[in-house]
Amino acid sequence: MQRDQFFGGNPVGVFIRLVLLSVVVGVVMSALGITPANVFYHLDVLVRRIYDMGFGSVEWLLQHFLIGAVIVFPIWLIARLIGVARRTDKGT
Repeated sequence: MQRDQFFGGNPVGVFIRLVLLSVVVGVVMSALGITPANVFYHLDVLVRRIYDMGFGSVEWLLQHFLIGAVIVFPIWLIARLIGVARRTDKGT
């Protein structure tokens, strides 16, 4: 692969276009009151919310598991004990 194909043209020309485009976008973002610190702050908040949402889901899942387990496990245990008692009665 040639250098011009990779960069989409002459590398120096592409670099100059990227610099000019970055300045224009920077001016527009500055006019809108968006600063680099503001962007990083909101990215940090986004990552924290996604992190908290993940653990919130685990907490929700654990809570519902425990509610169901209060009913399911005793019924399962009683059914197993009845099954063992029936097998012992049939064996003797």
